[in-house]
Amino acid sequence: MFIKVLLLYLSVVGQIFSDENTLNQISTRLVKSLIVQGDFKQEKKLKMLNKPLISTGKFTYHQHKGAIWKTLTPVSTLVLMNESTLLTEQGEQAIPEAFANVFKAMLSGDFKNLESHFFVMATNHETSWQIELKPKDELLQRIISTLTLTGDTELRSLDIAEVGGNSTFISFDKTTHSSQLSLEQEGDFEPLQP
Repeated sequence: MFIKVLLLYLSVVGQIFSDENTLNQISTRLVKSLIVQGDFKQEKKLKMLNKPLISTGKFTYHQHKGAIWKTLTPVSTLVLMNESTLLTEQGEQAIPEAFANVFKAMLSGDFKNLESHFFVMATNHETSWQIELKPKDELLQRIISTLTLTGDTELRSLDIAEVGGNSTFISFDKTTHSSQLSLEQEGDFEPLQP
C-alpha cells in the first residue's frame, strides 16, 4: 500500500514539476515586448441562444499601464484594465487578483503567478502549446470552470468555460509588438492614470 501511495505522490509531484518546466518552455517561445497589440474576435455562446454573440475589435497590452480592449463591432465599446481596476463606460470596478494575473500572463508570457491562483496543466508541442487553468479561488470557481490558452510564438486563443454552461472563445490575430504607444492609445490609457 505504501508503495502505491508513494508512486501516486511521485507521479503528481512529477506532473507539477513537469508543468512548471513546460510553462517556462512556453514562456521562452513567446515574443516579448513592452507593448503587444492586435485584433480579436470574440464568440460568446449562451445556453439560451442558438447562435453565438460575435464581436470584433482591437486590443493593446502595455506591461506597465495595463490593457485596452476596444470592441468595434457590433457595438463600439472601450474597456480599460490594469492590475487592480476595470474601467468601462458604466464605471469603475475592482478586479479579482486571480483574473488580473491571467490577463497579464496571457499577454506578456509571464506565467509565474498563475500557479498561486490556478491548477495548471500545460503541454508544449513543436509548433503549438496549450495551458489549461482551473481556478483555486472559491469566487472564481463559482463562475469559471476552465480557461484554456493556446498559441505558438503568440497567444492565439482563449477559451473560457463557465460553470453554468456558457462559454466564450476569443481568437487573437494580426498581433504586433512595439516599444511605443500611439497618441490614441496614450489617450485611451489616460483614465487609468493615478
